[in-house]
Amino acid sequence: MSDFTGRSDSVLAARAGQEPIVDQSAATTAGTATTDRGRMPWLGTMASRYALVLVWALMALVYYILMPHRFGSTATISSIFGSQQVLVFLALSAMITLVVGEFDLSIASVMGLAATLVPVLVTSHGWNVWGACLFALLVCLVAGAINAFFVVIAGVPSFVVTLGMGTLLMGVAQAISGSTIVSVASPSLSGFALHEVLGMPVSFYYGILLAVLLAYILGWTPLGRGMIFVGASPEVARLAGIPVRRIRIGAYLAGALLAGLAGVMLVATVGGFDSSSSATYLLPAIAAVFLGTAVVQPGMFNPIGTMIAIYFLTTGIFGLQLLGFSGWIQNVFYGAGLVVAVTLAKIVRDRTTE
Repeated sequence: MSDFTGRSDSVLAARAGQEPIVDQSAATTAGTATTDRGRMPWLGTMASRYALVLVWALMALVYYILMPHRFGSTATISSIFGSQQVLVFLALSAMITLVVGEFDLSIASVMGLAATLVPVLVTSHGWNVWGACLFALLVCLVAGAINAFFVVIAGVPSFVVTLGMGTLLMGVAQAISGSTIVSVASPSLSGFALHEVLGMPVSFYYGILLAVLLAYILGWTPLGRGMIFVGASPEVARLAGIPVRRIRIGAYLAGALLAGLAGVMLVATVGGFDSSSSATYLLPAIAAVFLGTAVVQPGMFNPIGTMIAIYFLTTGIFGLQLLGFSGWIQNVFYGAGLVVAVTLAKIVRDRTTE
Protein backbone atom coordinates (compact mmCIF):
# COMPACT_ATOMS: atom_id res chain seq x y z
CA MET A 1 0.00 0.00 0.00
CA SER A 2 2.84 2.39 0.91
CA ASP A 3 4.57 1.64 -2.37
CA PHE A 4 1.41 2.47 -4.28
CA THR A 5 1.01 5.70 -2.32
CA GLY A 6 4.61 6.69 -2.96
CA ARG A 7 4.21 6.19 -6.68
CA SER A 8 0.94 8.14 -6.67
CA ASP A 9 2.57 11.04 -4.84
CA SER A 10 5.38 11.10 -7.36
CA VAL A 11 2.97 11.17 -10.26
CA LEU A 12 0.83 13.90 -8.70
CA ALA A 13 3.91 15.98 -7.89
CA ALA A 14 5.17 15.66 -11.42
CA ARG A 15 1.81 16.72 -12.79
CA ALA A 16 1.85 19.76 -10.51
CA GLY A 17 5.30 20.77 -11.68
CA GLN A 18 6.86 19.93 -8.31
CA GLU A 19 9.75 17.67 -7.35
CA PRO A 20 8.51 14.11 -6.87
CA ILE A 21 8.73 12.52 -3.47
CA VAL A 22 11.58 10.00 -3.61
CA ASP A 23 12.25 7.17 -1.21
CA GLN A 24 15.74 8.06 0.02
CA SER A 25 16.65 4.51 0.99
CA ALA A 26 15.67 3.23 -2.44
CA ALA A 27 17.63 6.01 -4.12
CA THR A 28 20.69 5.18 -2.03
CA THR A 29 20.46 1.51 -2.92
CA ALA A 30 20.00 2.27 -6.61
CA GLY A 31 22.91 4.69 -6.56
CA THR A 32 25.15 2.13 -4.91
CA ALA A 33 24.21 -0.51 -7.50
CA THR A 34 24.81 1.93 -10.32
CA THR A 35 28.21 2.83 -8.89
CA ASP A 36 29.15 -0.85 -8.57
CA ARG A 37 28.09 -1.56 -12.12
CA GLY A 38 29.86 1.52 -13.46
CA ARG A 39 33.15 0.98 -11.65
CA MET A 40 35.80 0.59 -14.34
CA PRO A 41 33.49 -1.07 -16.89
CA TRP A 42 36.25 -0.94 -19.50
CA LEU A 43 38.39 -3.29 -17.41
CA GLY A 44 35.88 -6.13 -17.56
CA THR A 45 35.23 -5.50 -21.24
CA MET A 46 38.91 -5.55 -22.12
CA ALA A 47 39.52 -8.66 -20.03
CA SER A 48 36.70 -10.56 -21.74
CA ARG A 49 37.72 -9.44 -25.23
CA TYR A 50 41.47 -9.89 -25.06
CA ALA A 51 42.09 -12.61 -22.46
CA LEU A 52 43.32 -14.94 -25.23
CA VAL A 53 45.86 -12.32 -26.33
CA LEU A 54 47.16 -12.16 -22.76
CA VAL A 55 47.45 -15.95 -22.59
CA TRP A 56 49.24 -15.87 -25.95
CA ALA A 57 51.74 -13.30 -24.65
CA LEU A 58 52.36 -15.30 -21.45
CA MET A 59 52.86 -18.50 -23.45
CA ALA A 60 55.36 -16.77 -25.73
CA LEU A 61 57.16 -15.37 -22.68
CA VAL A 62 57.47 -18.85 -21.14
CA TYR A 63 58.88 -20.23 -24.39
CA TYR A 64 61.32 -17.33 -24.60
CA ILE A 65 62.54 -17.89 -21.04
CA LEU A 66 63.02 -21.61 -21.67
CA MET A 67 64.87 -21.17 -24.98
CA PRO A 68 65.72 -17.51 -25.60
CA HIS A 69 68.07 -18.05 -28.52
CA ARG A 70 65.83 -20.45 -30.43
CA PHE A 71 62.34 -19.08 -29.77
CA GLY A 72 63.39 -15.42 -29.81
CA SER A 73 65.12 -15.56 -33.18
CA THR A 74 63.93 -13.75 -36.27
CA ALA A 75 63.62 -17.08 -38.08
CA THR A 76 61.16 -18.36 -35.47
CA ILE A 77 59.00 -15.25 -35.65
CA SER A 78 58.99 -15.45 -39.44
CA SER A 79 58.07 -19.14 -39.28
CA ILE A 80 55.13 -18.50 -36.95
CA PHE A 81 53.64 -15.54 -38.79
CA GLY A 82 54.78 -16.23 -42.33
CA SER A 83 53.70 -19.85 -42.71
CA GLN A 84 49.99 -19.75 -41.89
CA GLN A 85 48.50 -17.88 -44.84
CA VAL A 86 46.82 -21.03 -46.20
CA LEU A 87 45.20 -21.71 -42.84
CA VAL A 88 44.10 -18.06 -42.58
CA PHE A 89 42.25 -18.24 -45.89
CA LEU A 90 40.75 -21.65 -45.08
CA ALA A 91 39.62 -20.63 -41.58
CA LEU A 92 37.98 -17.46 -42.90
CA SER A 93 36.27 -19.63 -45.51
CA ALA A 94 34.79 -21.75 -42.71
CA MET A 95 33.85 -18.65 -40.73
CA ILE A 96 31.71 -17.19 -43.52
CA THR A 97 29.29 -20.11 -43.52
CA LEU A 98 29.30 -20.37 -39.72
CA VAL A 99 28.27 -16.70 -39.46
CA VAL A 100 25.03 -17.46 -41.34
CA GLY A 101 24.37 -20.56 -39.23
CA GLU A 102 25.65 -23.18 -41.68
CA PHE A 103 28.40 -25.81 -41.62
CA ASP A 104 30.72 -26.42 -44.56
CA LEU A 105 32.89 -29.45 -43.89
CA SER A 106 33.96 -29.63 -47.52
CA ILE A 107 36.24 -26.57 -47.48
CA ALA A 108 39.45 -28.58 -46.99
CA SER A 109 38.59 -30.80 -49.94
CA VAL A 110 37.66 -27.77 -52.05
CA MET A 111 41.06 -26.34 -51.21
CA GLY A 112 42.70 -29.67 -52.05
CA LEU A 113 40.92 -29.84 -55.41
CA ALA A 114 42.24 -26.39 -56.37
CA ALA A 115 45.72 -27.29 -55.16
CA THR A 116 45.59 -30.44 -57.31
CA LEU A 117 44.11 -28.91 -60.45
CA VAL A 118 46.70 -26.14 -60.83
CA PRO A 119 49.79 -28.41 -60.97
CA VAL A 120 48.06 -31.05 -63.13
CA LEU A 121 46.81 -28.51 -65.68
CA VAL A 122 50.14 -26.68 -65.88
CA THR A 123 52.53 -29.62 -65.78
CA SER A 124 50.56 -32.36 -67.56
CA HIS A 125 48.43 -30.31 -69.96
CA GLY A 126 50.56 -27.26 -70.67
CA TRP A 127 48.12 -24.64 -69.38
CA ASN A 128 49.17 -21.13 -68.52
CA VAL A 129 49.58 -21.02 -64.74
CA TRP A 130 47.16 -18.12 -64.23
CA GLY A 131 44.60 -19.70 -66.54
CA ALA A 132 44.88 -22.88 -64.48
CA CYS A 133 44.36 -20.89 -61.27
CA LEU A 134 41.28 -19.20 -62.68
CA PHE A 135 39.83 -22.51 -63.86
CA ALA A 136 40.48 -24.07 -60.44
CA LEU A 137 38.63 -21.23 -58.74
CA LEU A 138 35.66 -21.66 -61.10
CA VAL A 139 35.53 -25.37 -60.26
CA CYS A 140 35.55 -24.46 -56.55
CA LEU A 141 32.64 -22.08 -57.12
CA VAL A 142 30.72 -24.92 -58.82
CA ALA A 143 31.35 -27.09 -55.75
CA GLY A 144 30.04 -24.29 -53.53
CA ALA A 145 26.96 -23.92 -55.75
CA ILE A 146 26.24 -27.65 -55.46
CA ASN A 147 26.48 -27.41 -51.68
CA ALA A 148 24.16 -24.40 -51.70
CA PHE A 149 21.62 -26.16 -53.91
CA PHE A 150 21.28 -29.23 -51.72
CA VAL A 151 21.36 -27.31 -48.42
CA VAL A 152 19.41 -24.15 -49.22
CA ILE A 153 17.11 -25.23 -52.04
CA ALA A 154 16.59 -28.93 -51.30
CA GLY A 155 16.70 -28.50 -47.53
CA VAL A 156 19.18 -31.29 -46.77
CA PRO A 157 21.17 -30.74 -43.53
CA SER A 158 24.43 -28.95 -44.22
CA PHE A 159 26.43 -31.38 -42.10
CA VAL A 160 25.41 -34.30 -44.29
CA VAL A 161 25.78 -32.52 -47.63
CA THR A 162 29.17 -30.93 -46.99
CA LEU A 163 30.61 -34.04 -45.37
CA GLY A 164 29.60 -36.07 -48.40
CA MET A 165 30.82 -33.39 -50.80
CA GLY A 166 34.16 -33.23 -49.02
CA THR A 167 34.68 -36.97 -49.41
CA LEU A 168 33.59 -36.83 -53.06
CA LEU A 169 35.95 -33.98 -53.92
CA MET A 170 38.86 -35.68 -52.21
CA GLY A 171 38.23 -38.71 -54.39
CA VAL A 172 38.07 -36.53 -57.50
CA ALA A 173 41.37 -34.87 -56.58
CA GLN A 174 43.00 -38.27 -56.06
CA ALA A 175 41.70 -39.45 -59.44
CA ILE A 176 43.04 -36.35 -61.19
CA SER A 177 46.46 -36.63 -59.56
CA GLY A 178 46.70 -40.41 -59.82
CA SER A 179 47.03 -40.53 -56.01
CA THR A 180 50.51 -39.06 -56.25
CA ILE A 181 52.10 -35.78 -55.22
CA VAL A 182 51.75 -33.21 -57.99
CA SER A 183 54.01 -30.19 -58.35
CA VAL A 184 54.45 -27.09 -60.44
CA ALA A 185 57.47 -24.87 -61.04
CA SER A 186 56.33 -21.31 -61.69
CA PRO A 187 58.40 -18.32 -60.54
CA SER A 188 55.49 -15.95 -61.12
CA LEU A 189 53.14 -18.06 -58.99
CA SER A 190 55.64 -18.53 -56.18
CA GLY A 191 56.46 -14.83 -56.25
CA PHE A 192 52.77 -14.08 -55.86
CA ALA A 193 52.91 -15.69 -52.41
CA LEU A 194 56.54 -15.65 -51.28
CA HIS A 195 57.82 -12.23 -52.35
CA GLU A 196 59.13 -10.64 -49.14
CA VAL A 197 57.81 -7.34 -47.83
CA LEU A 198 59.36 -6.04 -44.60
CA GLY A 199 60.78 -9.45 -43.83
CA MET A 200 57.50 -11.32 -44.28
CA PRO A 201 56.05 -13.09 -47.33
CA VAL A 202 53.51 -10.95 -49.13
CA SER A 203 50.85 -13.64 -48.57
CA PHE A 204 50.95 -12.74 -44.86
CA TYR A 205 49.59 -9.31 -45.77
CA TYR A 206 46.97 -10.90 -48.03
CA GLY A 207 45.59 -12.65 -44.95
CA ILE A 208 45.52 -9.43 -42.94
CA LEU A 209 43.75 -7.57 -45.73
CA LEU A 210 41.18 -10.35 -46.08
CA ALA A 211 40.47 -10.39 -42.35
CA VAL A 212 40.09 -6.61 -42.24
CA LEU A 213 37.83 -6.63 -45.29
CA LEU A 214 35.56 -9.30 -43.80
CA ALA A 215 35.51 -7.46 -40.47
CA TYR A 216 34.39 -4.31 -42.29
CA ILE A 217 31.69 -6.18 -44.21
CA LEU A 218 30.31 -7.89 -41.10
CA GLY A 219 30.47 -4.84 -38.88
CA TRP A 220 29.68 -1.91 -41.13
CA THR A 221 27.60 -2.98 -44.12
CA PRO A 222 23.95 -4.01 -44.51
CA LEU A 223 25.12 -7.29 -46.04
CA GLY A 224 27.21 -8.13 -43.00
CA ARG A 225 24.45 -7.23 -40.55
CA GLY A 226 22.06 -9.33 -42.63
CA MET A 227 24.45 -12.29 -42.44
CA ILE A 228 24.65 -12.02 -38.67
CA PHE A 229 20.87 -11.65 -38.42
CA VAL A 230 20.37 -14.76 -40.56
CA GLY A 231 22.78 -16.71 -38.40
CA ALA A 232 20.95 -15.66 -35.25
CA SER A 233 17.43 -16.46 -36.50
CA PRO A 234 16.66 -17.19 -40.16
CA GLU A 235 12.90 -17.03 -39.68
CA VAL A 236 12.97 -13.67 -37.90
CA ALA A 237 15.36 -12.37 -40.55
CA ARG A 238 12.96 -13.48 -43.28
CA LEU A 239 10.05 -11.71 -41.58
CA ALA A 240 12.22 -8.59 -41.37
CA GLY A 241 12.62 -8.58 -45.14
CA ILE A 242 16.18 -9.91 -45.32
CA PRO A 243 16.82 -12.16 -48.37
CA VAL A 244 17.74 -15.19 -46.27
CA ARG A 245 18.03 -17.65 -49.15
CA ARG A 246 20.33 -15.41 -51.19
CA ILE A 247 22.56 -14.73 -48.19
CA ARG A 248 22.90 -18.44 -47.40
CA ILE A 249 23.71 -19.27 -51.02
CA GLY A 250 26.19 -16.40 -51.18
CA ALA A 251 27.91 -17.65 -48.03
CA TYR A 252 28.52 -21.06 -49.60
CA LEU A 253 29.84 -19.49 -52.79
CA ALA A 254 32.11 -17.07 -50.94
CA GLY A 255 33.35 -19.84 -48.66
CA ALA A 256 34.18 -22.06 -51.64
CA LEU A 257 35.98 -19.20 -53.39
CA LEU A 258 38.15 -18.51 -50.33
CA ALA A 259 38.87 -22.23 -49.98
CA GLY A 260 39.94 -22.25 -53.63
CA LEU A 261 42.20 -19.26 -53.01
CA ALA A 262 43.70 -21.16 -50.08
CA GLY A 263 44.48 -24.00 -52.49
CA VAL A 264 46.16 -21.64 -54.96
CA MET A 265 48.09 -20.10 -52.08
CA LEU A 266 49.18 -23.55 -50.95
CA VAL A 267 50.57 -24.47 -54.37
CA ALA A 268 52.26 -21.08 -54.71
CA THR A 269 53.88 -21.50 -51.30
CA VAL A 270 55.15 -25.09 -51.39
CA GLY A 271 55.07 -25.82 -55.12
CA GLY A 272 52.97 -28.96 -54.92
CA PHE A 273 50.30 -30.91 -53.10
CA ASP A 274 49.39 -34.40 -51.94
CA SER A 275 45.66 -34.83 -52.65
CA SER A 276 45.27 -37.40 -49.87
CA SER A 277 46.25 -34.84 -47.21
CA SER A 278 43.29 -32.47 -47.61
CA ALA A 279 41.45 -33.67 -44.50
CA THR A 280 44.35 -32.71 -42.24
CA TYR A 281 43.61 -29.02 -42.85
CA LEU A 282 39.98 -29.12 -41.69
CA LEU A 283 40.42 -29.47 -37.92
CA PRO A 284 42.92 -26.60 -37.53
CA ALA A 285 40.63 -24.28 -39.51
CA ILE A 286 37.51 -25.16 -37.49
CA ALA A 287 39.42 -24.96 -34.19
CA ALA A 288 40.71 -21.48 -35.04
CA VAL A 289 37.24 -20.19 -35.97
CA PHE A 290 35.66 -21.37 -32.72
CA LEU A 291 38.59 -20.23 -30.61
CA GLY A 292 38.29 -16.85 -32.30
CA THR A 293 34.86 -16.40 -30.70
CA ALA A 294 36.62 -15.93 -27.36
CA VAL A 295 38.48 -12.78 -28.45
CA VAL A 296 37.67 -9.32 -29.89
CA GLN A 297 33.90 -10.00 -30.11
CA PRO A 298 33.21 -12.66 -27.47
CA GLY A 299 30.47 -15.08 -28.43
CA MET A 300 30.54 -14.12 -32.13
CA PHE A 301 32.35 -15.50 -35.14
CA ASN A 302 34.70 -12.73 -36.20
CA PRO A 303 37.64 -12.61 -38.64
CA ILE A 304 40.11 -10.72 -36.45
CA GLY A 305 39.53 -13.15 -33.59
CA THR A 306 39.96 -16.06 -35.99
CA MET A 307 43.30 -14.71 -37.18
CA ILE A 308 44.51 -14.19 -33.60
CA ALA A 309 43.46 -17.74 -32.75
CA ILE A 310 45.45 -19.13 -35.68
CA TYR A 311 48.68 -17.51 -34.54
CA PHE A 312 47.96 -18.44 -30.91
CA LEU A 313 47.64 -22.11 -31.86
CA THR A 314 50.67 -21.93 -34.15
CA THR A 315 52.79 -20.37 -31.41
CA GLY A 316 51.81 -23.11 -28.98
CA ILE A 317 52.59 -25.91 -31.40
CA PHE A 318 55.83 -24.37 -32.65
CA GLY A 319 57.11 -23.84 -29.13
CA LEU A 320 56.34 -27.41 -28.09
CA GLN A 321 58.10 -28.73 -31.19
CA LEU A 322 61.17 -26.65 -30.36
CA LEU A 323 61.10 -28.21 -26.88
CA GLY A 324 61.47 -31.61 -28.51
CA PHE A 325 57.93 -32.91 -28.83
CA SER A 326 57.34 -34.97 -31.95
CA GLY A 327 54.84 -34.35 -34.78
CA TRP A 328 51.95 -35.90 -32.89
CA ILE A 329 51.74 -32.79 -30.71
CA GLN A 330 50.08 -30.89 -33.55
CA ASN A 331 47.02 -33.16 -33.62
CA VAL A 332 46.82 -33.17 -29.82
CA PHE A 333 47.06 -29.39 -29.62
CA TYR A 334 44.50 -28.74 -32.32
CA GLY A 335 42.11 -31.36 -30.95
CA ALA A 336 42.33 -29.97 -27.43
CA GLY A 337 42.10 -26.46 -28.85
CA LEU A 338 38.83 -27.28 -30.59
CA VAL A 339 37.28 -28.69 -27.39
CA VAL A 340 38.43 -25.71 -25.35
CA ALA A 341 37.30 -23.29 -28.06
CA VAL A 342 33.78 -24.69 -28.26
CA THR A 343 33.55 -24.72 -24.47
CA LEU A 344 34.70 -21.10 -24.21
CA ALA A 345 32.29 -20.08 -26.94
CA LYS A 346 29.39 -21.67 -25.05
CA ILE A 347 30.40 -20.06 -21.75
CA VAL A 348 30.72 -16.61 -23.33
CA ARG A 349 27.41 -17.02 -25.20
CA ASP A 350 25.62 -18.09 -22.00
CA ARG A 351 27.02 -15.11 -20.10
CA THR A 352 26.00 -12.63 -22.77
CA THR A 353 22.44 -13.97 -22.85
CA GLU A 354 21.94 -13.77 -19.06
